[in-house]
Amino acid sequence: MQNAPKSGIRYDEYEPHKYNCISVDDEYVEIIDVNLNDIDFYWHTLDMPAKGIAYTGITLVPPKSVQSFIAVIKSIAELDELKDLLGKALAENKWVIHFGL
Repeated sequence: MQNAPKSGIRYDEYEPHKYNCISVDDEYVEIIDVNLNDIDFYWHTLDMPAKGIAYTGITLVPPKSVQSFIAVIKSIAELDELKDLLGKALAENKWVIHFGL
């Protein structure tokens, strides 16, 4: 995300063009989903902190959780593009948005 999300605003619209998103095959999301359940995220809004991703919704990934996310996917070669995106977010202290199914 170019700008950090703001409290009180819901991020409910699918806007991949706005955030320069990449596509990740659901097959790999299913593999890592349970391993993300101990990581702090937000679902749709900063007013809804949660553990794990909102599988069919919108997940906001705070900068403090990016390193943990990378650790979950580090050994999955098919997720190299996602690792690159998360690495860039980590280096720039940026938020990441995940649009679920």
